Amino acid sequence: MERISRWEARGKELLDRWQWRSGRLNPYVADSLWALASALVSAWSVLHDNPHSAAWVYLLAVSTALPLPWRRRSPFTVFLVAGVPAIALSIVAHSAQAQIPIFVVLMSYTIGDRCHDWQRWLLVAIVVPANILGTHSPDGALFSLITSLGPFVFGSVVRGWRNKARAEAERAHEAGERAASEAARAVAEERGRIAREMHDILAHAVSLMVIQAEAGPVVVHKDPERAIKAFDTIADSGRDAMVQLRRVLGVLKEEGAGPELAPQPTLAELPAVVDRVRQAGLRVDLQLVELARTMPSDVEAAAYRIVQEALTNTVKHAGADHAEVRVARVGGVLEVAVSDNGRGVPGVAAGGAAVSGWSGGRGLVGIRERAAACGGRADAGPGPDGLGFLVTAQLPLGAERL
Repeated sequence: MERISRWEARGKELLDRWQWRSGRLNPYVADSLWALASALVSAWSVLHDNPHSAAWVYLLAVSTALPLPWRRRSPFTVFLVAGVPAIALSIVAHSAQAQIPIFVVLMSYTIGDRCHDWQRWLLVAIVVPANILGTHSPDGALFSLITSLGPFVFGSVVRGWRNKARAEAERAHEAGERAASEAARAVAEERGRIAREMHDILAHAVSLMVIQAEAGPVVVHKDPERAIKAFDTIADSGRDAMVQLRRVLGVLKEEGAGPELAPQPTLAELPAVVDRVRQAGLRVDLQLVELARTMPSDVEAAAYRIVQEALTNTVKHAGADHAEVRVARVGGVLEVAVSDNGRGVPGVAAGGAAVSGWSGGRGLVGIRERAAACGGRADAGPGPDGLGFLVTAQLPLGAERL
């Protein structure tokens, strides 16, 4: 097998070199030169056999070479056209034929290389009986078979090399397309991830800053201490947003940076988020249950962002004064629940009866996407009895991850 592979590699190298050299010359010019050489050899054979042969004998010998310039375009047709005068010459002046007819060698090789399978085997079916019946000795028949079928076999080998090279090129092209597609998908996924990060960071920080900024002027004269706290909250929210934005933008600036370098907030940072929300005037109860053991960083980041986005929505839209956050490890799943006592979902009456369609906003879509990226799921909607709003998520931690 190693020896065969070595011969195949050598054959491909010779084929490539020959194709490169022959490709520099126009195919019709090259084949016209072959036709001229074949015609001269055939005419010389007639002259050598009998210098006084009739002109039509020379014409038959030369006409076998006339179709050769079109051998690559229509090889089987050229073989048939050249075969008619060759058969006639064999019948009327057998001894005037060339010992090695160039046109036979060329056409046998070309058909073995370029023609359909039925044409190739038809050539064999024609040439073998013709060589056996058209010669007068076993040695002559064997020599004729070698000169006609030898190029056919070589052409078939070249055909196999070319097909194998074409298949390898196609596989390489398909692999390149797959790689490009995977790279484009990775870029799209990273862009989506960064867009979610930017949305969560800015939406949370800006919402708290706007609420505190609106409350500050109202209480600045009546309760200066509360106004100072409001401005402190604005400053803290702004600084936290800047830190997180630097982490995101740092990944974008880092050439070749991948998701492993992306900012990964942890659940240990949740109390700070809750404190800032409390400073905005919303009472928040935080419960972190069974979180002592380590867990996947993407799950921690997803849980952090889900809580952050849910609290941001509560501050912006719910009109609530109390919220509860519970993050608990239950078996192999991290469960997240954020609820409030606000106005709930528009279009949902008391008792939970929906009176109009509701699909949520971009932040809730981001919550679902984050959960799905971890192999989990998230739901958002009215709380018990249609009161308030509830966001829940289940994020697999280990073997249960999809």
